[in-house]
Amino acid sequence: MSLLSSNASKGLNPHLGLLILRIGIGMMFITHGAPKLWGGPEYWEAIGENMKYLGITFAPVFWGFMAGFAEAVGGLCLILGILYIPACLLLCITMIVASISHLAGGEGIGVASHAIEAAILFLSLIFIGSGKYRIGK
Repeated sequence: MSLLSSNASKGLNPHLGLLILRIGIGMMFITHGAPKLWGGPEYWEAIGENMKYLGITFAPVFWGFMAGFAEAVGGLCLILGILYIPACLLLCITMIVASISHLAGGEGIGVASHAIEAAILFLSLIFIGSGKYRIGK
């Protein structure tokens, strides 16, 4: 396979580009999510209390754990290209909640922008797909 595509509008190698994107973003989300997972129930509760901005006030420990899980395990799935759609969906939802939390908490668009951009990225990746360089089908 030639590095240069016969159709310049497709880019040099979109599958390689997706692999680089998946590895880079996956690694960053593992580094965001792993400390949340290691933080334990008190930390999970503090994170999960952000669900109040969606009107959800029950089980904050569970929601906090799920945020860390989505980021850490979702990042790993992204890198490997396995459970790709569910991982991108969980990551997108987590970033939407983070965006709402930052904005509702009065932190402004400057603070919320990272989560908003990540939500857009994960939503886009659901439609783009994982590319051909992945583990599994």
